[in-house]
Amino acid sequence: MDSHLELDVLIFPDEVRVATPEDIQEWELETASQVSIPTVRLFVALYPYNPAAMSPNYEAAAEELPFVPGQIIKVCGDKDSDGFYHGESGGLSGFVPSNMVAEVPVDDEYLKYLLLQQGFIPVDHRGMTLTPELSSSAVSIPDDLVVRRMVALFDYDPWESSPNIDSDEELCFRSGDIIYVLGDMDQDGFYYGDLHGRRGLVPSNYLQPLPWD
Repeated sequence: MDSHLELDVLIFPDEVRVATPEDIQEWELETASQVSIPTVRLFVALYPYNPAAMSPNYEAAAEELPFVPGQIIKVCGDKDSDGFYHGESGGLSGFVPSNMVAEVPVDDEYLKYLLLQQGFIPVDHRGMTLTPELSSSAVSIPDDLVVRRMVALFDYDPWESSPNIDSDEELCFRSGDIIYVLGDMDQDGFYYGDLHGRRGLVPSNYLQPLPWD
């Protein structure tokens, strides 16, 4: 009975030799580095979208993703020839019309995680003006969503220190806490921030910007 031994070999211009385990590992790493991995991008919905009622292609409506204004959508890859991305949000996946969303330019992976966990960006803290009608004047959105990393300078208890009646929408924090601020300061001097998964309004005069590491 014949027995066969399979060996990996390396062929060079001046030699042929059996590949060592180190050679194979190096080849696998080099091959893996050449594989194109789609970049995950985050988008925010500008308008409400119900595919069953609004899709330009009724037959494909079931393959499209429904969403509401402010909803965060994770997108992989570029838009197709019909102007649709493929995205995920709220445990669902499907095609997303590019003219109904805007990209959130965040490269930091932790910030992407925070935004995905949050699921929404409050539209009244991003400079948006939304109306039910889908007209060209229905939305005004800044070119970039500014994300800042800040440290609390003082303790803040909204129940004791807030000038607002609706203090339950504000974050309670302690001096030294790191807060991720999403968007610009509103007209009342408050940011919208994230602290360990808790989100709410934060008084700007209690914060100090920090550089990224």
